Amino acid sequence: MANILELQKVSKSFDNELVLDELDLEIRENTFMTLLGPSGCGKTTTLRIIGGFIRPDSGVVLFEGRDITNLPPNKRHLNTVFQKYALFPHMNVSENIAYGLKISGKSRDYIQDKINYALKLVNMDGYGKRDVTQLSGGQQQRIAIARAIVNEPKVLLLDEPLGALDLKLRQDMQYELIRLKNELGITFVYVTHDQEEALTMSDTVVVMNQGYIQQMGTPESIYNEPENAFVATFIGDSNIIDGVMLKDRLVRICGVNFPCVDEGFGTNRPVDVVIRPEDVVLDEPGRGQMDGVVTHLIFQGVHYEMEVMAGGFEWLVQSTVMQPVGREVSLRVDPANIQIMNKPESEDEEAIVLDV
Repeated sequence: MANILELQKVSKSFDNELVLDELDLEIRENTFMTLLGPSGCGKTTTLRIIGGFIRPDSGVVLFEGRDITNLPPNKRHLNTVFQKYALFPHMNVSENIAYGLKISGKSRDYIQDKINYALKLVNMDGYGKRDVTQLSGGQQQRIAIARAIVNEPKVLLLDEPLGALDLKLRQDMQYELIRLKNELGITFVYVTHDQEEALTMSDTVVVMNQGYIQQMGTPESIYNEPENAFVATFIGDSNIIDGVMLKDRLVRICGVNFPCVDEGFGTNRPVDVVIRPEDVVLDEPGRGQMDGVVTHLIFQGVHYEMEVMAGGFEWLVQSTVMQPVGREVSLRVDPANIQIMNKPESEDEEAIVLDV
């Protein structure tokens, strides 16, 4: 599958503050890529550079191999859906959808066919004459998408379009966006700070922080195999523990030796150990690898969240089986669920991690 978009050594500063630092990014055709990260990490700036709303200070933006760095937004084969939708309140639904087509000089019959097609695609048949101010937030979001797709863009850019919706509607729209991407066969580039959105919808997740790409990969690889402590902390909950890699496939954590599956870290080397809370199994005292005591308990609906003091470390544990506060337990972790990472080599790297 070929690249439809490429950013090469793209940098951007605002008021002498570096927002993007020589960013390299390849976006495959017909994929759903999500730029994920905290506020100020550079993800929206990246999206706006792709869309042509901001020019980079340096670097190149390529679309199907052609340099579009200095092209205005209306000359690019892509459309953008913003968080606030930017619908025209003085126009009805059909007029909003038709706006870009009218500017392009399309015929009346062509425009009407496109309106009907777009409304059906976003499950809003019969809403053409409706005033947009009478629509719910979710309906307005669908109309904003419909207005974008009637122009047949090769790439659809979405800048946190679900941020203003309530939880249930946001979840419904996640499934709608996946369906649209599959039916339309176009490339989606999506910006969010919401981990669940990124993991639910994406083919590829790009985790960003402080103008850098921290990790890029499938949702499964990002979650299960974080490459550094920032990714492990930002994507889901994690226990990040100081450890010593004694040798291949054996790490010492809190004074206890744990078998693992990682290799190539050397011998007796300090490392960071990442263990997801759902991968910690609680058992009767003496039956696991390390004994401890439950210190906190919260019911989260789908599971219980517990904190267990063991080996001088407060472990976060998620389980469908409740252990009350004060209960003595034993912790057990499967070797495949222990992720070993190199410790930051500089104070700058450590600062990036602590900036979560």
